[in-house]
Amino acid sequence: MRVNLSVAIIAMVKATNTSNTTDSNAAIACPELLEDIKYDDISSKNISRLTGEFEWNSKVQGVVLGAFFYGYVITQVPGGLIAEKYGAKWLFGIGMLLTSLFTLLTPLAARWSVWALVVVRVIEGLGEGVAFPAMNTLIGQWAPRLERSRIASFIYTGSNLGTVGTLAASGALSNSTFLGGWPSVFYICGALGCVWFVLWALLIFETPESHPRISSEELAYIREGRENKARPPTPWKSILTSIPLWALVVAHTGQSWGFYTFFIQMPMYLSNILHFDLNKNGVLSALPNLMLSIVSIIAGIFADMIRSSGKLGITNIRKIFNTIGFFGPALCLIAVSLSGCQPMLIVILLSLAMGLNGFAYAGFIVTHVDMSPDFAGTLYGITNFFSNFTGFLVPAYVGFIMEEGQTVKNWGTVFITASVILMVTSIVYDIFCSAEPQPWGKDDEKKSMKMKPAVIYDPDMCTKM
Repeated sequence: MRVNLSVAIIAMVKATNTSNTTDSNAAIACPELLEDIKYDDISSKNISRLTGEFEWNSKVQGVVLGAFFYGYVITQVPGGLIAEKYGAKWLFGIGMLLTSLFTLLTPLAARWSVWALVVVRVIEGLGEGVAFPAMNTLIGQWAPRLERSRIASFIYTGSNLGTVGTLAASGALSNSTFLGGWPSVFYICGALGCVWFVLWALLIFETPESHPRISSEELAYIREGRENKARPPTPWKSILTSIPLWALVVAHTGQSWGFYTFFIQMPMYLSNILHFDLNKNGVLSALPNLMLSIVSIIAGIFADMIRSSGKLGITNIRKIFNTIGFFGPALCLIAVSLSGCQPMLIVILLSLAMGLNGFAYAGFIVTHVDMSPDFAGTLYGITNFFSNFTGFLVPAYVGFIMEEGQTVKNWGTVFITASVILMVTSIVYDIFCSAEPQPWGKDDEKKSMKMKPAVIYDPDMCTKM
């Protein structure tokens, strides 16, 4: 439900190619790609989206697209703390139900006022913000220690495949007359979310011990992998003054800037610059996410193989894979900015960028666990909190750049900005971060109380670039 608006907004808004400038050259981008597109006034080179209901300029669109993340940021850290203390099942379920119900209200809110839509999207973000921290807690309860990475990878690959399906379906639904076109995107997503909640409530259990049908053999196997030791008090001062941690914050923030440039803005770019219709837009927006799903799993397996061989230390492995995962997409984005109006080449480059970014899964993402297994959840909560500010900063930035018009040059500025941020943050990670266990991250062996194991996996990055 985070991604549906990115495609639907194309059908919602009128004349997204118009600008405040009187420069006729800036009125429309790549006009040679419009041979098969019908539009009202060829002489003025303005595309009027006759089906669009709303006259929102680029800045307003940026606010609308970023509104979800105002709420999403707020509940990241509290979501993890509540899940650990009171349980993850109902926190996750109720959070998703809240998001689903307000998704159903999206068309009504949009037609009421743009600010009503912003409020609805913020509330949706509040609900969904608890989901992934809660899921990490459930993985910690259910996943055997030796299968944890594999299980987490498959779970969050499923999340990414959901993103692929949503993007593709959103384009087709927005381009149809079913339930009014673009409103059907939110009605169907919201309804499916409510159905999902019912299934979740019936089929999911908080712990293996609470499952009525688990076999004794499976229960014993899961229990065997649990660590029966106490989690020491969180060393907040040591964590917050740790240079490697802040290098992780920088890397995570840079990654998120690049991801949200793709995640939120790509459908708009494909529509306004390459002039893809909504059906193609949805499918092609989904393709890079599919590439990410495939490459991230392969990269994780390959990194584990290298680590098992003993040929490279853990820090070197993380930095090599992270460099590929950051510099690869950065170079692809630079190439996109230089590709002008070549749709086939651009789609290939964007898909390659997302695919290469899958190497980051074996880079900075798992460094949280390497640094301190006991406090990996805390570390992730800190870095993810800062990184998700880019969810509303990127749309605001793009809206500011596009105020002068949806042009190849302006989009080139957006892509170059993302590429520079990716490269700079990668260098910071390579210089200052370490994947070695930190002195403050070692467990107190003298304590013996039973603890819940900390599990870290970057759920946002699985729909990220």
